[in-house]
Amino acid sequence: MRLMKEFRLSCGIKLPRLCRHYGMKVQSMNRSKQTLRLTLTALLMSMNIVFSFSALTIPTPVGNIYFCNAVINVAAVLVDPLAAFVVGGVGSFIGDLLTYPAAMFVSLVAHGAQALLVSLFSRRLTQMKLPLRCLTAMAVGSAAELAGYTLGRALIYGQKTWHYAVAVKLPIELLQVGIGIALAMLLLFPLGILDSFHREIGEPFGVHGAKRSGKR
Repeated sequence: MRLMKEFRLSCGIKLPRLCRHYGMKVQSMNRSKQTLRLTLTALLMSMNIVFSFSALTIPTPVGNIYFCNAVINVAAVLVDPLAAFVVGGVGSFIGDLLTYPAAMFVSLVAHGAQALLVSLFSRRLTQMKLPLRCLTAMAVGSAAELAGYTLGRALIYGQKTWHYAVAVKLPIELLQVGIGIALAMLLLFPLGILDSFHREIGEPFGVHGAKRSGKR
């Protein structure tokens, strides 16, 4: 009886302390993951701004091929829709503000819509396997971006540029979005960025995403 009483007394003293200790530890881990997510969002937005500079492009006779689409696609898969819009839309806005201000609002809408749609579709299309889901989401987002830039050029430069925007610029932009999708898929899957994110920060697909083990 004495041993039982001492055991109950010991548990009554130590168990609350143990719960508080592990509760604080879990809260600390959650704060750490939130900090990592914010840091990653800021880093990806900075990368998008850097890749907006023409010095980091492939020049062609009808325009430059930019690599910011790859950054936006990767970011949109990894982070939530709001953070994706910040990376894609706000990052592109700032990049154009520093390099080509005339198109900064078009970039805000076009790349913001691209990032938002990729993030949403990569979380909603749970009936698809993960790589196909991401590929489909990137295709939808890229279509929105192409439509945004084509209409944006007509609004900025007038109706006289409509033929130029469709016949001349659209093919090079199709090539650009194709390169962006290919690079993003390469980075996310064969090179393991998605697995690293999942391991270090957590499941990138939130409550709407399928468990990776079941849909891979």
